[in-house]
Amino acid sequence: MAQYFTRKKLGDLMLESGDLTVDQYNYVVDKLKSTGQRFGEICLNDGLITEEVLARTLAAQFALDYIDLQGFRIDETLLNSFPPDTMYRFHFVPLEQEGDSLVVAISDPTDVVKLDELEILLDRPLIIKLAADSQISQVLKRGEGTSRVLKEVSEDFMLQLVTETERGEEILSVEKISADTSPIIKLVNSTILDALNRRASDIHIETALNGVIIKYRIDGVLYKATDPIDLHFQGPIISRLKVMSELDISERRIPQDGRFKVKINDKSIDFRVSIMPSAFGEDAVIRILDKESIAQDLKGLTLDTLGMDIREIRRFRKMIREPYGMVLVTGPTGSGKTTTLYAALSEIHTGEEKIITIEDPVEYQLKGIVQIPVNEKKGLTFARGLRSILRHDPDKIMVGEIRDPETAQIAVQSALTGHLVFTTVHANNVFDVLGRFIHMGIDPYNFVSCLNCVMAQRLVRKLCVKCKYPITLTDEVLVESGIDPETCRVATFYDARGCEECNHTGYRGRSAIVELLDLNDELRELIVNKSSAILLKKAAREAGTSFLRESAVEKVIAGETTLREINRVTFVE
Repeated sequence: MAQYFTRKKLGDLMLESGDLTVDQYNYVVDKLKSTGQRFGEICLNDGLITEEVLARTLAAQFALDYIDLQGFRIDETLLNSFPPDTMYRFHFVPLEQEGDSLVVAISDPTDVVKLDELEILLDRPLIIKLAADSQISQVLKRGEGTSRVLKEVSEDFMLQLVTETERGEEILSVEKISADTSPIIKLVNSTILDALNRRASDIHIETALNGVIIKYRIDGVLYKATDPIDLHFQGPIISRLKVMSELDISERRIPQDGRFKVKINDKSIDFRVSIMPSAFGEDAVIRILDKESIAQDLKGLTLDTLGMDIREIRRFRKMIREPYGMVLVTGPTGSGKTTTLYAALSEIHTGEEKIITIEDPVEYQLKGIVQIPVNEKKGLTFARGLRSILRHDPDKIMVGEIRDPETAQIAVQSALTGHLVFTTVHANNVFDVLGRFIHMGIDPYNFVSCLNCVMAQRLVRKLCVKCKYPITLTDEVLVESGIDPETCRVATFYDARGCEECNHTGYRGRSAIVELLDLNDELRELIVNKSSAILLKKAAREAGTSFLRESAVEKVIAGETTLREINRVTFVE
């Protein structure tokens, strides 16, 4: 394998390429005498060159090819031909099979002994290419997301299932996922680990004619996680989830809801489970509530971090700083309503006022705020909890969701009697909210008197900054999407190819689009008089409301998302 030729010194090559100046070269040479480090090490540690420059120069020195691994994805078939820990131990990436030889990327061609050992272990000749050390680490780390590596890695995990007694004490029953553990337990835990690695918010387990399909919801969209699993395993998978959630294993005919908590590497994560009978058995949806990650995000969670338009943020900030009244946020499940309310609470929380929340469940944890979880099995409903909260002398209250007339009535009364109430309700837009409350039997005059503002919200996926590229949209396409081509002649539109950073979806992360209805006297009068939606919209626009579709189009023109994405979440007006 060894090749014999006269090699130039690394420093001379860097001088020739202009990566080092003469002064820098002399500085490194002087340092070599005292430190005992290698030339490239000193250059890297002192920030004189990047890892890519070092890899490229080493490739030139050893007459090898350099490869950029940015966005490289390991071929799973190739991956399956190695023992799982080999790539980590020898720090290499298999690129492709070339005849009997294997093409690999390494970062240190000077360690000949290690390369010989690897060649003997793999029992095939190696064709060496050079890559940056950090890029090899990134590829290996991303490779862990594959189902095979996860199953191997999960054998070394300690997964602690946390249960609670009647007295609220916690009992930890430790289950080691080892070689003799049930394959179903291994499968469920591998799925949970993989979902967490991929930033999923939900895991969907669906039973179809061709088997069990596992999907992840990432940034609001479902993606298949695996190929269909044999239908034979459907019962054991659902039973395992029922055991974890303390549900009735024998009951398969009615829906069941439960929750469980898992500790992975001393990190506590909550999961909500909903199991429902379907045509081929039972389906399950697991909602992931990673409170510790959320808590880290919340340290910097403000309205600015949600991606709203700055004009809407200013208007919303004015409403949340009112001394009393009601702030309503509306939208479908998973539209970020709770996150918005917590961003608002974290901005106004000074420690001088008492803030109490009642939620189902407590999704975020904030210091200095009293948080009450709903427990309907024990009789603690939103309405009953809200009554108790009022006896605790709060200044500001957050009600996780208004679901029934009783909760709505108490929330409105609280807002009328000097409290600032933050709450959410399921509705499509700001005007549907008004109808919902009136339908629940709330007096329109009381309702509009206490209402400061209503904000409807959606989340749109943001284009991946690594792989987005400019595109041209025809006037016809713009007109079909309700956009006047003349208003965006100077705008640059983008799409994305999909890369490793964004799981080959083209999108990474989400941003809020909102329509904010600021209640003034004219709007209150129109609502009490039950005026038509056309008159309400006209008055709202005159009062400064920008509607959801307009907010979404602004994101497209700003190059943050695509026309396809906003057409997915909003109507063309």
